[in-house]
Amino acid sequence: MIDNISWLAIYPEIVLLVMACVVALVDLGVKSRQRTLTYALTMLTLAVVAALQALYASGGNTLYGWGNMVVSDAMGNWLKCFSTVAVMVTLVYGRGYAADRDMLRGGDLFSLSMLSLLGMFVMTSANNFLVLYLGLELLTLSSYALVALRRDSPLATEAAMKYFVLGAMASGFLLYGLSMIYGATGSLDIGQVFKAINAGQIRHQVLVFGLVFVVAGLAFKLGAVPFHMWVPDVYQGAPSVITLFLGSAPELAAFAIVIRLLVDGLLPLAIDWQQMLAVLAIGSLLVGNIAGIVQTNLKRMLAYSTIGQMGFVMLGLLSGVVHGNADAVALENAYSSAMFYIVTYVLTFMAAMGVILLLAREGFESDEIADFAGLNQRSPLYAGVMAVCMFSLAGIPPLVGFYAKLSVLQALVASGQGFHIGLAVFAVVMSLIGAFYYLRVVKVMYFDAPVTSVPFSAPLQVRVVLTLNGALVLVLGLLPGGLMTLCADAVVRALAT
Repeated sequence: MIDNISWLAIYPEIVLLVMACVVALVDLGVKSRQRTLTYALTMLTLAVVAALQALYASGGNTLYGWGNMVVSDAMGNWLKCFSTVAVMVTLVYGRGYAADRDMLRGGDLFSLSMLSLLGMFVMTSANNFLVLYLGLELLTLSSYALVALRRDSPLATEAAMKYFVLGAMASGFLLYGLSMIYGATGSLDIGQVFKAINAGQIRHQVLVFGLVFVVAGLAFKLGAVPFHMWVPDVYQGAPSVITLFLGSAPELAAFAIVIRLLVDGLLPLAIDWQQMLAVLAIGSLLVGNIAGIVQTNLKRMLAYSTIGQMGFVMLGLLSGVVHGNADAVALENAYSSAMFYIVTYVLTFMAAMGVILLLAREGFESDEIADFAGLNQRSPLYAGVMAVCMFSLAGIPPLVGFYAKLSVLQALVASGQGFHIGLAVFAVVMSLIGAFYYLRVVKVMYFDAPVTSVPFSAPLQVRVVLTLNGALVLVLGLLPGGLMTLCADAVVRALAT
């Protein structure tokens, strides 16, 4: 018999699943090229789900359900709320783009987006290895289909194949690592795994062997070096609306499973996985920031930017445990700074991709850096939004990207370890190098002559959302306290359970 708490813990997931099926069925009778009814029904569903998640998160309660296999806590609910908003923004920006490229012949974009979001929800709520893996596969299988959604594009088809092959490898790594940990601990429950490892009655070598594969699988999902091979090709080859989707909400879900596995389940092995994250962070910062310099395609440049930014997230994650001591304050500072970083990065990435989608038109992608030449003369507003995004990604004050980097560096330095301080210095140097390719985009927009005088237009809702998106990047940089407090409170409540 399933108790009421079990149902309460997954109400948003139930709503999302039911409505994804309803949207798919309703779309069968829709003939409009713009899929207006399907779009409206999808947006209404996502708005309700986001409100439910915000309500759950604000309550601050932690619920366990379905035999302890799922958990509903403040951190997970806020991440699910932000993921839902990210999908809504993606659909607002990308609907016109998709219609121009005949990607709305069916309601696949909307139903697959909702199913992908459901996979993110299941991942984020997982308190069991099997549930986590099921959510991951639901997300990845839907994402493969989304990348290949533009059937007449050889680039999209190639990107989907690369994503599928490398994604299957990553899933295999993760599943093998989880099976090793299950074999060592005898439990699939993340909380029980923590207790078994903490008791110290398990062979350490077996656990570390499984841990290596788990970290490798997570690194694939985060796009960290040396498991980053799919990111530039998929970001460039996928339709721009799908690039926006892949670079936003799934990053939040990936952060959630890192916390669930490495912190909630494997924190006693922190001294081992922190070393692995340090190697991944160094490689990501180095490759992401140096390789990005030579890119001419803006989406590919943003892919290498993502790799570099994930390096900063991992720096935050590895700074929590000092000399094997899991101090509560250090854990809060480390993981809240990492959560703040990933949330603000997604916010900035969405605005940057929104400008790319705004400038795109039928038969023209507008994804080369040269396509932005003289944008300030054509539209000072959208040039300003793009400039704000580039400055924020580069970490220039007073934008939110600066405060996000500062919070991670503070967590590193506060640990007092010489190695962590060295990592902080290295991260600053890599950020200075990476600033070159962000500032190059600004230079092209403001100082190069326009290559075309073709006007561009967008629906009112797109212009309003994009303007608000860009404004938030600035406002959260000036007033970061509210979001930082929210992240810290969510992390504290999650760790307390």
